[in-house]
Amino acid sequence: MRDLNDGYPAPSSGAPEDGEEVWARAGLAAVLLAIDPRGLRGAVLRARPGHARDAWLEGLRALMGDAAPWHRLPPGCGAAPLLPRLDLAATLAEGRAIEAPGLLTRAEAGVLVVPGAERLERGVVGALTQGLEGAAAPTVIAFDEGAEAEERVAAALGDRLAFALGLDALPLGAVSPLVATLDDVRAAQAMLSDVAVPDDALAALVAMAACMGIGSARPPMMALAAARAHAALHGRAAVAEEDAAIASELVLLPRALWLPGAEDEQAPEERPPEDSEPEDGEAQAPEGEAEALEDRLLEAVRASLPPEVLAALLAGNRQRSGGAAGSAGAQMATPRRGRPAGVRQGLPGGHRRLALVETLSAAAPWQPLRRRTRAGSAPGDRRLEIRRDDLRIRRFKAPRETLTIFVVDASGSAAIARLAEAKGAVELMLGEAYRRRDSVALVAFRKEGAELLLPPTRALARARKALAELPGGGGTPIAAGLDVARRLAEDARRRGQSVGVVLLSDGRANIARDGTPGRGPAQADAEAAARGLAATGAASLVIDTSARAARTGARARPEARSLADAMSARYLALPGAGAESIAGAAGMLSRGSDGARR
Repeated sequence: MRDLNDGYPAPSSGAPEDGEEVWARAGLAAVLLAIDPRGLRGAVLRARPGHARDAWLEGLRALMGDAAPWHRLPPGCGAAPLLPRLDLAATLAEGRAIEAPGLLTRAEAGVLVVPGAERLERGVVGALTQGLEGAAAPTVIAFDEGAEAEERVAAALGDRLAFALGLDALPLGAVSPLVATLDDVRAAQAMLSDVAVPDDALAALVAMAACMGIGSARPPMMALAAARAHAALHGRAAVAEEDAAIASELVLLPRALWLPGAEDEQAPEERPPEDSEPEDGEAQAPEGEAEALEDRLLEAVRASLPPEVLAALLAGNRQRSGGAAGSAGAQMATPRRGRPAGVRQGLPGGHRRLALVETLSAAAPWQPLRRRTRAGSAPGDRRLEIRRDDLRIRRFKAPRETLTIFVVDASGSAAIARLAEAKGAVELMLGEAYRRRDSVALVAFRKEGAELLLPPTRALARARKALAELPGGGGTPIAAGLDVARRLAEDARRRGQSVGVVLLSDGRANIARDGTPGRGPAQADAEAAARGLAATGAASLVIDTSARAARTGARARPEARSLADAMSARYLALPGAGAESIAGAAGMLSRGSDGARR
């Protein structure tokens, strides 16, 4: 079973040429959800705001009619609107505490739309998952609006919602009105409770879930609910093979960790000897109907997969995402900017903003007691008494900024080529940094020391000018360059930034820290400086620019390899790397990829 903090797998959006099929499956999921919202609970919709998402949502609203109230969870509000809370206006008017129901505790079950579900905090995910277990749970439509592939809705929430749909890559022309109507939905709801489930269909769905590596018991139960809803939609009194196949495709397939039968395709079929006989007292098991139905369901599901998704499943691909409830990238707390992240007790002032409504809500229940104990209080006195413990301040979260430090060897005859590569890489990184609010810095070392050529910046023109004005040649004081990078990394860590360091060098130091020549002391100082840089916790990458690495390919120079080991860095023998190759490797550091570290 997935860990509850793993990212829920993003649904495949389908190839552009399959847009009509993708929309047809999404539309069918909306119809089934309208027929049995209690059994199917909801859907994860991977789609940013656009025509396809709006059309699907409006289609679902039309199919569910006016009986179900619709609510929308305000972004960044925390779990407060979901749970019972103090009705501030009524409390202040009545002079006593009056509780208002939350979106999850209302008497009537409705539809709850959750935007930005991949960024939900643990508390919000916990409240939603707990609410979905109740008898009067709402139908939850979770919008997965992640821009990056690693951003996912929390597994604990996705496990409780039947469908995972992807509409991001859907062409505009593929969107069409849903084929079912409100009358079709009501007719199916009228006969839903009478739809029978044959034993072989139930056994096949459970076996399919197990063979796909689905450890939770909820998906088979929701697949059964989808099969019954599909049978009722088509007027069948019992679940048929077609209904089970549709349920497997819509509910089980997006959760599959692998496809059953992949090992059987690669291994030769083993058959028992023809003359073998069953032992006494042991009945020979004929091929049952459940096994045959399971095989047919498997073939139907495999036929509905796009080729690239099938290849990933057969390879046993399983994407995981570390993070909190969802996975939206590294976040840091900040008192004045970013995405709202709730409130906490504290004194306003400086950059800390007073949360007025939450402060009044904390003080309101205590007013009757405070009026009785307040000296000189007259009857009917309605003045509010707010004390220090009532004060609340707002919290915010912003994406953690990243600093990528390029440490470039500007010594020797190949300095021009190295700087040309570094210049192109820095320019490419700056374009990405503008979107991600990241920064880059450039340190060059040559002759007897190192120079901070470009302090942390996102200014492209400044980077170009600094690189163009750097001359090359002289000795190789690697220790000096790594010392400057270490100081930059420590300063960035204190500011709350993530740090990545990219060293472009052949690793052959010949100038020691004190500026004296000598290969032995210089190499020892370089490795000591590399260990100091590793102690900062910066993710590091060593790019070997030596001519020998160019001739031998993957065979590493001992000097560059030793530096990589001392820095706890990844080693790449890329002497002829283009700007895009270096920028791509450096981008792994800025995204905090596991592959960036050895």
